[in-house]
Formats: sequence, C-alpha cells, structure tokens
Amino acid sequence: MKFSKSLYLCGAITLAALSAACSHRASLPVASYDVIPMPQEITAASGHPFILSPQCVIAYPEGNDTLARNARLLSEYLEPMIGRALPVTPDMYAPHAIRLHSALSHTNPEAYRMSVSSEGVLIDGASAAGNFYGIQTLRKAVATALPSVDGKTSKGRDIHISLPAGVVSDFPRFPYRGAHLDVARHFFPLDSVKRYVDILALHNCNRFHWHLTDDQGWRIEIPSYPRLTEVGSQRSGTCIGHEMNTSDSIPYGGYFTRAEAEELVRYAADRHITVIPEIDLPGHMLGALAAYPHLGCVGKDYEVWRRWGVADDILCAGRDSTYTFIADILNEIADIFPSEYIHIGGDEAPKVRWEECPRCQAKIEALGLASDSHSSKEQKLQTHVMQYASDVLKQRGRRIIGWEEMMEGGLPEGASVMSWLGVEGGHKAARMGHDAILSPMQYCYLDYYQSLDRANEPDAIGGFLPLERVYQLNPIPADFTPEEAAHIIGVQGNLWTEYIPSFSQVQYMLLPRLAAVSETQWAAQEKKDFKRFAERLPRLKRVYDAMGCTYAPHVYSKTYIDSVAPCLSSGCPVTLLTTPDSRYAPSAATLTDGYTGPMVFNTGAWFGFNGTPLEAVIDLRRPTEMQEVSVHTLYDTGNWIFPPTSLRVLYSSDGINFSEAAHEAYTMPDSYKAALQDVTLKFAPVTARYVKIELGCVTSMPEWHGGKGQPAYIFVDEISVL
Repeated sequence: MKFSKSLYLCGAITLAALSAACSHRASLPVASYDVIPMPQEITAASGHPFILSPQCVIAYPEGNDTLARNARLLSEYLEPMIGRALPVTPDMYAPHAIRLHSALSHTNPEAYRMSVSSEGVLIDGASAAGNFYGIQTLRKAVATALPSVDGKTSKGRDIHISLPAGVVSDFPRFPYRGAHLDVARHFFPLDSVKRYVDILALHNCNRFHWHLTDDQGWRIEIPSYPRLTEVGSQRSGTCIGHEMNTSDSIPYGGYFTRAEAEELVRYAADRHITVIPEIDLPGHMLGALAAYPHLGCVGKDYEVWRRWGVADDILCAGRDSTYTFIADILNEIADIFPSEYIHIGGDEAPKVRWEECPRCQAKIEALGLASDSHSSKEQKLQTHVMQYASDVLKQRGRRIIGWEEMMEGGLPEGASVMSWLGVEGGHKAARMGHDAILSPMQYCYLDYYQSLDRANEPDAIGGFLPLERVYQLNPIPADFTPEEAAHIIGVQGNLWTEYIPSFSQVQYMLLPRLAAVSETQWAAQEKKDFKRFAERLPRLKRVYDAMGCTYAPHVYSKTYIDSVAPCLSSGCPVTLLTTPDSRYAPSAATLTDGYTGPMVFNTGAWFGFNGTPLEAVIDLRRPTEMQEVSVHTLYDTGNWIFPPTSLRVLYSSDGINFSEAAHEAYTMPDSYKAALQDVTLKFAPVTARYVKIELGCVTSMPEWHGGKGQPAYIFVDEISVL
C-alpha cells in the first residue's frame, strides 16, 4: 500500500500535534477529588483527563433558573483560581463544557454524581442542592492543583488544570449541617454575614443559625416594637477583657433592618442554605426588657448588659403582655424567615425572679403545676412558655428548636433539641422520639482557644478546642437503634462572640475547625481518619487563600504537660468516692500519674466536680510515713471554676477507719480570676497506708458573679503525698 506525500505529511503533523498535546497534558497541574468533606466514593476511570482552561464554558438546562444560578456561582468560584470567569450558557451541547444537571435518581435528595472524561464534566444532582455540592467538590478539586508560593496560593490568568477521568459519587450523612453566629454580643454588618454564609457553602453546610437577640443587644428590626432597636440594640459600653464589672464606656450597637434580613435569606437560599433565626426566650432578654420594662417581673430599671454571663432578669411568665409579646415577635420573625425551624432558645433562664414574683406564682397555681423529683414548678412554668411559643409557630406551619435546658420541665410537643452541654441531652431527646442536633461545647464551640499558647492567640472566652478534638465527635452512639439514630438529624458548630469583636477574628476562630465539623456532618463515621484529614487540609487552605479568608495555623493538637517530681503517691491506685461531671472525668489514675495539666480546663487532663466536693482515697500499697499533701488545681472563675473552699486530709491503716491529719479553709476570690494553684497542707508526720482527700467546692457562686447562686466547679489533676 502506498501513501501520498501529502497524507504522510498530514499524518506526521497529526502525530506531532498529538504528541505535543499529550506532552502538554502531562505537564499540567493535576487536580485531586480527595477534598474536605471527604466524598463517599471516588472511582478512577481510564482515558484522558478533561483540561480546564479559559476556553471552557459552564452549561445548564435552558429554563432552569436554579441551575443557571448554580452555574453563575461556579463561574464566580473558579475566577480567582483560574484567572477569568468562565462563560455561562444554556446550551447543554456546547463543547468543552462543565454541564450541570439535576436528574440523578437517589434516595438522598442532596446526593450528586460528578463524571469527568476528556469530553467534559457532568455534575448531576438529585436536586439543585445536590448539584451545588458537586460544584463545591469541583471548586475544591481545582484548588488542589494551584501552585503555592511561600505557603500561599498563587493565582494567575489563563491557568490550565488537568481533571483526571473518573466519577465522584457522594451524599451527606446528616440532613442538618449547621453553623451558628452570635451577632448579639458583637455585631457584624450584612456584608460580613454574607461572607460567613459563603464560608458555610464551601463546607457543604445547609443551615445558618443566626443568634439575633441577647442580654447585650437586640439585633433584628421588629416594626411593631420599635424600641427593641431604638433602645435594645444599644449598650452604654462593654466590659474590659474578662473583668465583668468594668466598662470601656464606649457606646456600642447595631441591628439588621427587616429588608436586610430578607436580603440575607435570599442570599443564603441561592447557596442552598436555610437561615434559622434565634430569638432566645424567656432568658437572655435584657435587650427586650430595657426597651419594654413591663415585660419583666420587676418591671423597671433594666439596662442592656455591658458584661457577659447569665442575668437573673428574664421575661415574666405571669403577665399576659409577655405572651402577647412572644406571639407578636414570633409571627413577625416567621414573616421574615421562611425556615421550617425557628430557634427559641430556652437556655440559661434562672428562676430566681419567678420564685419571688407573685404573678408567676399565681400562674403556676392557675396551671396546677407542682414540683416533683424531676422538675421544679418554675421549670414546668418555662415548659408552659415554650409550649406557647411552639403553638404560635405551629399555626404558621413551623417547628421549634431549643437548647437542651428546654427539657428540664418537660419537652414541648414536637420540639427539636439542640444539645450544647454535651452529647447526653441530644441522645436523651432522641431516645424520647424527638429530633436532636448535636453542638456539644466539648467538640463544637469554636470560640474556645485552639492553641495552648494563649500569649500568641487573640483573646477568647477560655477552654481549649484543637482541630483534632473537633474531628473526634461521634454523634451517634453504638447502642442506638436505627429508629433512635434517625432522630439525630445533624451536627452544628457554634461561634459565640463575647471575645470576638472583628470579622477577621470570626474567620480565624472558625477556620479551619469548621472543616473538621463539616467532615463529621457529611462523611460516614467509619471512614473518618484524622491523619488523612490533616493531609487533605492544606488543599482546602488553598481555597481559603483564593477567597481571601483569615484562618488559624493550628492543624495538630498537642498536650503540653510538665513533669512533677516523683512522690509517695506516684502511680498509686485511687478510688473516687464522689462523682465528677461526666464531661471532665478522665481515668482515676490521672490523679497520681505524676503529670500536671496546662492552664486549660478541657484538655482531658482535668477532673471537674460541679457543686460536689472531691473525695478520694489513695492506696500507698504499704504503711508509709507522710507529712504533706498537695493538690494541683485550676480555677477560672469566668468559666464557673472556683478554687477549693477547703482541704481536709485523713489517714488510715485499714482503709475503713480514718483519722484527721489536717484541715484548712480558704478565702474565695472576689472578682474574675484564673490561675493554676497548688493547695497544700503540712502536718506532723503520720504513718499510714491509705490517704483520704476531701476538697471542698463552692455550692453557690457569690453575688458579683454572673452565675450567682449556681454551683461552681473545682478542677483537679494531681494529688501528691510527701
């Protein structure tokens, strides 16, 4: 067979072109679909990759306005990474296209399937929301291929990226994937809140919990109650640092108009996020009481709080006007926010005013409420208030979410519980047949410090919540039945802003810990692996760079501990005679392991006893002469942790009959303070095998404290016998 010269030359040129194309393709940066949150399944395919370039287009079905909006958002997301906005077209047959569709058949309405070949990319969702989560995976995959300079993502024009052939099949574990922002303690303007919503969208969150009212400010316009924003949104100053009884005397305020709130609802909906507003009641209401004093039990002399904490003054449950106010407010909130859920708070509502208020006591009598072994009559009165609010919203086709304290007097019918004190409240609600969202402070309070190096961190409320700890949350216990597990509908990260005055700091506290929250929200528990997560995290930070986000550098958690000198009790068995709070209960061996913990109470190194003394017996294993006992403690009064009130040391030869060696009482602080403290008793030498330690605890915090009347904690991590 003979070939013409022209055909031969044509073939040679074609082969050369193919070779050049292959060479070019091989030299391009390659994207990875191994992103955060981790997709359920990634399947590689044979064949050439798709080359993402400025010549690509984004196609959507003609007439589908929602997917057209998704397409425009994808173009916006890619622009800062590849250098230009890709054109958007309704021509689904356009060449070299990323095609968006929402016809996937799947049992999960938020599922998607992303298929990549040399011909193009198809993102097919079970809904427009599912399609949107496929878009998030694509944008994060593109970011993995971006070069970096000095640790920051390098952006430029006309970037070409190789997308490997393959299929990503994905869907979320939980239907509720939330993040919370408190705008009452510190106010952030609408543009900042939109930015927050954008960050949530990146992490596949679909619920934005907007905490709008509190003792320190009312932040949402209610036209029928104008003084809520005229008076209730303004405070005369803010406490300085952690000293609650101080003030900077700088007026502070701000609020969102109804139009702004409606604008945010639309903005979030475009990103497939539902805004859930919170109007916290009956407590945390000083913003409202300052504006309308007749709604309180005392009825006068209220002011918007300048300090943080929990106020005694709450809505009066014995006044008819209170119920009118609740109905009016919630109906206006329902007019603004179309969400299925409205959050009505229910947390931290002291009953001291209700106990003294003749109107509230008359209401209790009229309702036939009585204290029992489970609840006080005042707690049951709160359930009545919450049920009333629930009934108001039920008439609007809505449901309530409340913090777990709402359970104290009995749950309102159909209420969903948001569990923040721990996972136990949410688990209890689920076992009762109520839906629950887990946001336990031990894993999800993103306002806690994320490093033990506090000197080089922005001021925070306290605590210690490193990235790895956030990642460790397992929302559903192994002993749950499938029916109980179905009532754990989601997980939420919370960001309270007492110590977060700027939006830059909001981002710093949020990122990258929200990434760890998002993987718990999305990925199957058995697939979670922190080491792999940490390996993927730098790729996500490239998106943060492209978005211009501020984020913290803390990736791995470390426990910093200092050795103590060996002593007579080192390694000896310890028997606890009193029960610690389940959230702060490491192994009893912690008390004699020879190590002391850092100035952070929630590292897992500390025992915490709430309103209960520490009583423990140490077995020294043999008769031993001793003359000193020292107990290493932590106190942080701003976090309700006080020094011990007393220390008593007893000794015994048989572990049954004890004699006192020494006893001493201590003076309590009169202001907010925090320190590590060794509480030490010296005494005449005695010989014994068993040592009993009794460490007293504040059972009622003093008047100067925001939690006055409530029991305090003592925190202990080491007992040394010398």
